[in-house]
Formats: sequence, C-alpha cells, structure tokens
Amino acid sequence: MSATKFLTGFLVGGAIGAIAGILLAPKSGEETRALIAEGAKDLSKRTEETVKEIQEKADGVVSEMQKKGDELKEKLQNMINQQKEAKEGE
Repeated sequence: MSATKFLTGFLVGGAIGAIAGILLAPKSGEETRALIAEGAKDLSKRTEETVKEIQEKADGVVSEMQKKGDELKEKLQNMINQQKEAKEGE
C-alpha cells in the first residue's frame, strides 16, 4: 500500500469518525454545527499540510533523479568520446 493511499484513508476515516462523534453527542444544533465547521477547518488545514509535505518530498525526488540523470548522461558521453578517440588512434 502506498503512503498516499494510507494517508488518504487515514484522513477520510478520521473525518468520518469525528463527524459521527459530533452528530451523536448530546449538544444543541448550533453547537454541533460549530463543532462540524471547526472540524472541517482543522481537517482542511491538516490535509493542506500533508499535501505540501508530499509535494516537497516529490520535488526532492525529482531533483535527485534529474541530477543522477545528468551524471549518467555525462558518463555516457565520456565513454562515447573515449571510444571515438580509441578508434581514431588505431
């Protein structure tokens, strides 16, 4: 299971649990609506933070892959040049 699927399931499960708990609590309608609104804001904030963290990690991975790709390209180019020089020297 990927980390993204796990986090999504965790957040959705947490939201459902929080909403069920609020709806089943013995409070007035106004208090319940306020709690739901507060919970939704909190969930939105946590989701935004999680997405930002995932994006930062993905950016780091892409950057590292580009760096390694450039290094590999340079090594291949050096090998090609060495082969050309070896053929010219024969």
